[in-house]
Amino acid sequence: MPAKQEPAVDDDPPPHGVSRAGRTWASLPNPVRHGLRSRAWRFRLYGLLAVQAGVAATIAWFVGAQFLDNPSPVLAPTTAVGIVAASMGTRLRRTIELLVGVVLGLAVGDAVMPLFGIGPWQTGLVVVLAIIVAILLKGGGSLLTQAGGTAVLIATLEPPVRDLSVPRFVDAAVGGLVGLAVGLLVVPIHPQRTVQRLAEPVLDPAIAALHSLGGALRRRDLDTTEQSLTGLRILGSRVTALDEGVEAAQEVVRLAPLRWHQRRLLARYTRAVKHLERSLYGCRAVARRLAKALREDEPIPEEFAAAIELLATSMHTLRRTTTPERADPREARQQILTALKLVEEAQGQPAPDPTRPHAHRLGYSGMIAAGEFRTAAQDLLIASGLDTDEAAALVRQTSGRDEWD
Repeated sequence: MPAKQEPAVDDDPPPHGVSRAGRTWASLPNPVRHGLRSRAWRFRLYGLLAVQAGVAATIAWFVGAQFLDNPSPVLAPTTAVGIVAASMGTRLRRTIELLVGVVLGLAVGDAVMPLFGIGPWQTGLVVVLAIIVAILLKGGGSLLTQAGGTAVLIATLEPPVRDLSVPRFVDAAVGGLVGLAVGLLVVPIHPQRTVQRLAEPVLDPAIAALHSLGGALRRRDLDTTEQSLTGLRILGSRVTALDEGVEAAQEVVRLAPLRWHQRRLLARYTRAVKHLERSLYGCRAVARRLAKALREDEPIPEEFAAAIELLATSMHTLRRTTTPERADPREARQQILTALKLVEEAQGQPAPDPTRPHAHRLGYSGMIAAGEFRTAAQDLLIASGLDTDEAAALVRQTSGRDEWD
C-alpha cells in the first residue's frame, strides 16, 4: 500500500470567546498544531487496523495451537496480520498473493535448507531463489515480499528437516483465512467513513489551491498562479490512495454482511468521488492554461477569477453533503451554474447578429481554459447527484450553447 498523505490543515487561530482548550490550542506553534492534526487524522484512518491486527493474531495463534497441534504457530499470526495490513487495497487479491508467496517461500526453503544447512549465505541464497521464482510467476509486490519473508523464516527459525511444507502451509493458510474473516466479517471497516477520511487530503488542498488561484489571477500574479498549479499537480499520489480506499470499501460492502446495507449509499458516494477526481483534473488543466495566459500577457477578466473561487466554494459545499449537517446539493449546483455564467461573461457576450464575429474578451489560452472549466463544472454537477445527460444539458443551457449547437 502506498504511503498516504496527511490532509492540509487550517492554521487560522480560533475567534475570541472560545474555551480554555481552544485558547491553549491557538497558543501552540503552527508546526505543533499541524503535527497533532496529522496524527489525529492517521489515528482515525488506521486506528481500527490495530484492533483488527490484534484480534486476527490472537485468533490465528489460538487456532494454530489448539486445532493444528502446533506449539509455535509462527506463520499463522504472521500471515493473519499481513492480510489485515492489506485492508486499504483489495483483500482477496492480496490474500491470494500472500498465500502463494508463503507456498513459494516454504517450497524453496524446504528444498534448499536440508542440502546446505542454516547460515548467513544459505539464508541469502534461499531469499534470492524464492524471489526469482516469484518474479518468473509474474507476481506483484505482495507476492515477492511474502515469498522472501517466508524464506527468511524457514531459513532462520526452522531446522532443516524435510516434509514440513504441508503443515506449515496449512498454518499459513489458516492465518490468511483468519485475517480475511476478521477484516471482512468480525471487525470490518466503515466504508463511507474510510473513503471520506482519504478524501480529506485531496479536497482540502485542492479547494485552497483554487481559492489561491482566483486571488492570483486578480492580481495577475504569475508566481502564485504557478504555485496553485503545482498544488493541484501534487495531488496525484493522494488520488491514488483515495482510489485504493474506494476499492477496499467496495470489497467490504460486497463481502461483509455487517456492511451490506451500505451498498447503495456507497455506490452513490463512489460515483461522486470519481467525478470529483475528474473535476480536479479539469481544474488543473484550467490552471495550466491560465498560467500560460498570464505568461503571454493575455487578458483575464475579473469574472473568470470569481468563477474559479465560486467553483472551489461549490466543492466545499459538496463535501458538506456527506457530513452530519447534510448540506443540500442544490446549493452546490446553483454555485456551479453561477460560476459557469461568470465564465461566459468573462468570455464575452455573443454579437446580436450571428453573422458577425464573436467579440471575445479572452485570448487563445483563456478560451481553452473556459472550455476546460465547463468540463470540470459538468463533472461537479454529476458529483452532486445529477446524471450525465442532466448535467450536460444544464451546462449547455447555462453557457448559451443550445442556440449555437
